[in-house]
Amino acid sequence: MSSTSQKNRYHDAPRAADFTIDQAWDTYSAAEHDRWDRLFRRQREIAKGRACETALTAMADLELSASGIPHMGELSDKLEKLTGWRVVPVAELVPDEVFFDHLANRRFPAGAFIRPEEEFDYLQEPDIFHDVFGHVPMLANPVFADFMEAYGKGGQRAMQLGQLHNLARLYWYTVEFGLIREAGDLRIYGAGILSSPNETVFALEDVSPNRVGFDLARIMRTKYIIDDFQQTYFVIDTFEALLEACYKDFDSIYGDVKHWTDLEAHEIDPGDRVITRGTLDYFGACKNSPDLS
Repeated sequence: MSSTSQKNRYHDAPRAADFTIDQAWDTYSAAEHDRWDRLFRRQREIAKGRACETALTAMADLELSASGIPHMGELSDKLEKLTGWRVVPVAELVPDEVFFDHLANRRFPAGAFIRPEEEFDYLQEPDIFHDVFGHVPMLANPVFADFMEAYGKGGQRAMQLGQLHNLARLYWYTVEFGLIREAGDLRIYGAGILSSPNETVFALEDVSPNRVGFDLARIMRTKYIIDDFQQTYFVIDTFEALLEACYKDFDSIYGDVKHWTDLEAHEIDPGDRVITRGTLDYFGACKNSPDLS
């Protein structure tokens, strides 16, 4: 779990048994609404031609805009009509078992706080901008919505088997940092990219990262970094293909990966379908970067 910003004013808010809180929408300040508006306008412009059409269309369908922080209840009413999902406010990252229970029941727990001005460009923990701009539009797609429900149910099983670290990698490399083929090009659907102006450009246009075709077992073996751009991005062909690959019992896959060596985030495996082999130049130039030899 990441530590929560000391400026998160929901930190001490009363929580229900499922860790949800009252969004208390009418208590957001004018400065906080303005911060959302500036974040939204900047990222919506950068996302044009880079985000997948599913995400861009859903933003319009859900009426997301630069008109203040969304009210999660009103947003949920629109989303529920499309795919049966709701967005529920939480103060911070919730325990794994709570998170999976929400997803398995078509509820997405979204941070209610918005990042402080001094962390406008980057915040490690997920705030309302990351969760609503990045995650919620994808939940308006029926196939991706089914994948997220299946992931929640799979998480409950992974905890029983002690394989949560493998399943977490699937979430990281798809839900947070996934790319998709669309009309002959690569486009973004992962929320961690969609909500980041710099990574939106880096993920598609920089020569440094690897871009590799999706492979479930391969992803479950692959480590990731949490405090910089990704060294490898995995590319799906369609959301239907993603759901088909993951809508199964993972027990046999867990059994296999237990006996295989984990891969570092920058490594290319001999069996990879390499779309772009990265130069890793950006990472080699970074302080404290791992050994990329």
